Amino acid sequence: MISKRKITDLKLAKIADGLLEVGCVKFGEFELKSGAKSPIYIDLRRLVAFPELLKDVAGAYADILNGLDFDMLAALPYAAMPIGTAISLHGNWKMVYPRKEVKGYGTQVEVEGVFEVDQRAVVIDDLISTGGSKLEGIEKLNAVGLKVEDIVVLIDRQAGGVGFMEEHGYKLHSVFTLPQLLDYWEEAGAVDAKLMLKARAFLAS
Repeated sequence: MISKRKITDLKLAKIADGLLEVGCVKFGEFELKSGAKSPIYIDLRRLVAFPELLKDVAGAYADILNGLDFDMLAALPYAAMPIGTAISLHGNWKMVYPRKEVKGYGTQVEVEGVFEVDQRAVVIDDLISTGGSKLEGIEKLNAVGLKVEDIVVLIDRQAGGVGFMEEHGYKLHSVFTLPQLLDYWEEAGAVDAKLMLKARAFLAS
């Protein structure tokens, strides 16, 4: 489910302003992993350097989570782990996380944390594009007996992720969609008009 809240909400507007100000969203020319050139780049890992903004982000996630039914958070490594921790502290919710690499020593567990079979975990991640990368983490959670129905992200790029997750039986919730953010920044005059046109054209291609 896509968030219907508008960025006229003061709390969301503050976060939207902050994401641009601290460089979590940048406009220019960036080389992607695929080698393609993009006029927009989203890097939510930078949130860890800005605790006040991270605290506000955690509160925005919590507003969505308060309407869901779950036993714990499950933050996907690595970008979502500090976000998940901030949300956990904000809402006093316990948290687990699936490991990217399982250690060859010690307990050798695939999912860190304390949980019981058949408990419900809501997946926390920073953003979603197509959605494919989410399944690996969810499969690890399922493998240890945790049930997943919902995924909550800060930004939905609207690149097909909602439909993809629905096809696999999961509901996606987002604080923002990328078009919402672009509309907000454009109306505020926060981004050069030429850069905004390039970003919109790239995202529509």
